[in-house]
Amino acid sequence: MEGSRKNGKNRNPCLTMHQPWASLLVHGIKRIEGRSWPAPIRGRIWIHAAGKVPDAATIKAMEDFYREIYAVNGITDLKFPQHYPVSRLIGCIEVVGCLRREELAFWNKVPEGVRLEALTDFCWLCEQPQKLRVPIEMRGFHGVYDLERKIYEAAMGDLIPVDSSLLVKFRLPNPQDPFSLKPGSISACFPKSKASEFEKSSSLSAAIAAASAAATQYSKKAQNLENNAFNSRNTRNFTRQWQLKNNSSAEHKMVSNEVGTLARHHNEGNSGSYPKQFLHAESSHRLGPHSKIFASAVRGLRPE
Repeated sequence: MEGSRKNGKNRNPCLTMHQPWASLLVHGIKRIEGRSWPAPIRGRIWIHAAGKVPDAATIKAMEDFYREIYAVNGITDLKFPQHYPVSRLIGCIEVVGCLRREELAFWNKVPEGVRLEALTDFCWLCEQPQKLRVPIEMRGFHGVYDLERKIYEAAMGDLIPVDSSLLVKFRLPNPQDPFSLKPGSISACFPKSKASEFEKSSSLSAAIAAASAAATQYSKKAQNLENNAFNSRNTRNFTRQWQLKNNSSAEHKMVSNEVGTLARHHNEGNSGSYPKQFLHAESSHRLGPHSKIFASAVRGLRPE
């Protein structure tokens, strides 16, 4: 197995992403990693490119999107990756914070282009991208998982920094607390932040719409996987509860029948033994725990 999925703190956390988003992130072009869940960690996280080969339309949509949002800040000389490798470990970034989409859109301490990257419920704020000279083939997993040690050691010796002219630094509310840049922190620590007054051009609006559509092709599949897993768990839980309830009812009914039979024969003053059919049922049927307890308790009803 190329990695281990653990609960709790990961020693060398890794995240599998689809292309072209994975390479855009480790090349420093993409500053925000959008997710439907908040970032569980801070610090370095390795980026693994999933196995699906990106189609030309998706690559074009995302490259056009970044051209447009960088142009808002006067940057027009973007250099995109020449290749988008798949099924490979391709580099790493530093997660320094996580905000909700509306918070990032209101945060005037970051460039307008970064605010325009806020397209998902939760925005992971990424810095210090580094890429591998030679991507390493490996298998990925869902969620954040541990990178295998031998792959980690090989990758550490092959990292190269990314051109720093495009990089952004996100200001921490509390430099001593790496988790201080979190949902709810912007309004509390930067009260003067306000909604952007920037008016989007038609080309920018079209690029944002195309980028959102490109991402949706994967987000819907991921959501379906989560829903299927949730429904499967609920079905198993419901089935188990139904079985327990019905087993309990059946057992209770069986015990009640035994009570009725024993009491009836006792009240009739039967001086003999139990009816043969009852003795046969008692000897041939394995009683449940409650039945055994009750059977022991009512033995005193047997006439001497």
